[in-house]
Amino acid sequence: MELTHINEQGRARMVDVSEKDDTKRIAVAFGKICMKKETLVSIQNQEIKKGDVLGVAQVSAIMAAKRTFETIPMCHPIFLTGADVDFQIVEDGIEIRMTVKTTGKTGVEMEALSGVCAAALTIYDMCKGIDRAMCIESICLLEKDGGRSGHFVREA
Repeated sequence: MELTHINEQGRARMVDVSEKDDTKRIAVAFGKICMKKETLVSIQNQEIKKGDVLGVAQVSAIMAAKRTFETIPMCHPIFLTGADVDFQIVEDGIEIRMTVKTTGKTGVEMEALSGVCAAALTIYDMCKGIDRAMCIESICLLEKDGGRSGHFVREA
């Protein structure tokens, strides 16, 4: 099997996508941050001293998705045509789902995953003063479409 991110000298390289066709691409990522019930109630009631936790986490997720290439060395800079984050409050925490879109030569899986991570870390940062036991978990790609590899949907 040929490794696409290794050059002839055995060193890391960014894959050349110049010959690929532009296609519509989408990726949906998921993550969860678990926390104490009291922390969740404080977030819902806007009682966290650092401000609107979910509002800041949403901006953080979008910023991280847009700048993924700056933190993941082999990622290409991608012009995103859409990025959205959904927070679902559940009994033991907050579920995060991010959808990222582009039309281009390479997928946006890493951008969606980076956004979910940034949102979860932002929630942790804003709430750590009252709950250092929070736990970030279950970060995964739920779905991707576009490009040669086609459509992927994570099995339940």
